[in-house]
Amino acid sequence: MPFTSVRNTDVHYEVDGQGPGLVLVHGTGGDAEKVFGNVVEHFTPIRTVVRPNFSGSGQTADDGGELSVDLIADQVTAATRAAVDGPVDLLGFSLGAVAAAAVAATHPDLVRSLILVGGWAHSTGPRDQYYFQTWAKLLETDRELLKRFSALTGFSAAALDRFGHEGLAHSLADAWPPPSIGRQIELGAKVDLRALLPKITSPTLVIGFAEDNMIPIEGSRQLSAAIPGSRLVEVEGEGHMDWFADPSGLVKLTREFIDGAAGPRA
Repeated sequence: MPFTSVRNTDVHYEVDGQGPGLVLVHGTGGDAEKVFGNVVEHFTPIRTVVRPNFSGSGQTADDGGELSVDLIADQVTAATRAAVDGPVDLLGFSLGAVAAAAVAATHPDLVRSLILVGGWAHSTGPRDQYYFQTWAKLLETDRELLKRFSALTGFSAAALDRFGHEGLAHSLADAWPPPSIGRQIELGAKVDLRALLPKITSPTLVIGFAEDNMIPIEGSRQLSAAIPGSRLVEVEGEGHMDWFADPSGLVKLTREFIDGAAGPRA
């Protein structure tokens, strides 16, 4: 169980496989295993896959203070440099996409290519503020309602129906959310990358989901519009977390992009 230290944090990360580095960064309420456990095997024959846990997730330990984008970006950077020689292909999901974009903007030498999945540029709009405030209030008052709200906004209607009555009922018995999710929710409400995004020079793929009611696809459109030369893919019919059940589509997009944009330089 490897750790590295940065800014009074013991950052836990997982490392698997061999080859050039591919770093996968989880989102709010997730961790290295919960989000990417079924993705790793698709890349380990050709990549050294690094999965850091930023503050509030996994075994990463800190002082419990307020989180910031630059802090979790520094944690991802530290784990990456400790685990593998750069530059790396860097993929972030949701709040992990926020962290990944910040890493690419501030450490261009470290990032060979960048993939932002279900991310967003800023949380200053009325809808986003309302969403994060609702999430925080549900965490304070009723964790079962938080789970229900997260499922209803995180998955498409079709995905929820595929789970079935038993699957949805079983999900309520899961230990999620982790104790420190509140800090990550508070950070989500403060995100504003607009000054950083034009500084990103790495080849960038932005992936958004057309049926995403948690992080609406407009967030991905804003990211792509602000990152020079980026490519935007809008996945029809899927919600924020639909790919958890079947990551093959995301894996295909990622492999094609890193092979095309960065593979020859590996």
